[in-house]
Amino acid sequence: MSTIQSVSDTARWVAVYRAMETARPDAIFRDPYAERLAGDQGRKIVEEMKSGRAMAWPMIVRTAVMDELILNRVKQGGVDTVLNLAAGLDTRAWRLPLPATLHWVDVDLPAMTEYKASLMRDVTPGCKYETIAADLTNTAVREALFSQTGLAARKMLVITEGLLVYLSPEEVESLARAIHAMRSAHWWITDVASPLLLEWMRKSWGKSVEKGNAPFKFGPENSIAFFSALGWREVVYRSMVEEAQRLHREMRMMWLWRFMGRFMSAKRRAATKRMSGTILLERIDR
Repeated sequence: MSTIQSVSDTARWVAVYRAMETARPDAIFRDPYAERLAGDQGRKIVEEMKSGRAMAWPMIVRTAVMDELILNRVKQGGVDTVLNLAAGLDTRAWRLPLPATLHWVDVDLPAMTEYKASLMRDVTPGCKYETIAADLTNTAVREALFSQTGLAARKMLVITEGLLVYLSPEEVESLARAIHAMRSAHWWITDVASPLLLEWMRKSWGKSVEKGNAPFKFGPENSIAFFSALGWREVVYRSMVEEAQRLHREMRMMWLWRFMGRFMSAKRRAATKRMSGTILLERIDR
């Protein structure tokens, strides 16, 4: 039986990586709650996953980059509400230096919401925290949630960390339109994979996640054009490869890949840069 039983188990997988980074003396972020949230199930997933521990670096880099982008938008972008969709075991409302007046809303499936709440009940968030149990694949439930949250916010930041890759292009399009329909949704931070990375992920981890009904689906050929057509302009793109070098969290033998890159065409180098990254999107009002 696969250790990943549902898409929610991927949150435990990522929590292990946050715990690994936290344990380092030179940690680029610290999540003191990751170890408890990952639990035995999370550790088992990583141990049984192909190259489970060796491939921690992209998730660690993604976490650090999103931390930076979130704090920047809260401090510089006038954000008063953060809507964290498919929040999983995210603990930013507790571990980031956020304003006490910020309204942070975590949304996830009931089982995951209950699990996290049971383990975090003894910790006080640093902002106005709210958790909502909801199935975002249910259109009626999502519309009701977005309508309520959108009206309560003045300037909202939406986060979809580690979510889109598990959705079909049609589902991502529907979600993008629904987020845009909230007039207060001004910013959106997400991670995005290219078709090349999606294929690599399927070959490496596809069997494990598919057994848990969490196959990798979304990897647009041109993410800029995809989101632009849905009312979102890319204003920041942080390449996973470049950010890993900046943060000193590169995978082993990355120096060889950089050396080989010198002999690539400009087109191939550009494609490599956009193989995986974190993007900040801004709403376009036409």
